[in-house]
Amino acid sequence: MPKMADQRTHLVLENYIGGKFVPCSRHIDSYDPSTGEVYCKVPDSDKEEIEEAVKAAKEAFPAWSSKSPAERSQILNKLADLIDAHLDEFAQAESRDQGKTVTFARTVDIPRSAYNFRFFGSSILHHTTECSQMDHMGCLNYTIRSPVGVAGLI
Repeated sequence: MPKMADQRTHLVLENYIGGKFVPCSRHIDSYDPSTGEVYCKVPDSDKEEIEEAVKAAKEAFPAWSSKSPAERSQILNKLADLIDAHLDEFAQAESRDQGKTVTFARTVDIPRSAYNFRFFGSSILHHTTECSQMDHMGCLNYTIRSPVGVAGLI
């Protein structure tokens, strides 16, 4: 008797570039560690998709960097609030993706994500420009904290 094709539908994730979800050219399988089964497809972005993301980030940079520290802080804190508001959804997704217990994801991983946004939202307001004197050389060193541009994160 011939085998039936697997008709399950999987969640298919897309890249988020320039404020919208955009289809990607390739996907790879992501496995649920507790079952070994594919549960979703994640982007396997190529050079062109990365270049589009960098282009979008560069286009967004002038507007972001022109915001005051207080405005940037509010945005980062709003992201933290949104993470908190969807704690259970994120905990379920993290548990399924990483094989951790839902309890661990709900009490450690997801709250830590919100905490990180709040930390940097606060840091924007409290870490100011610094100056240190180099007496033996008769000069000053300045540390200026301001947005510098696009950075990649893997």
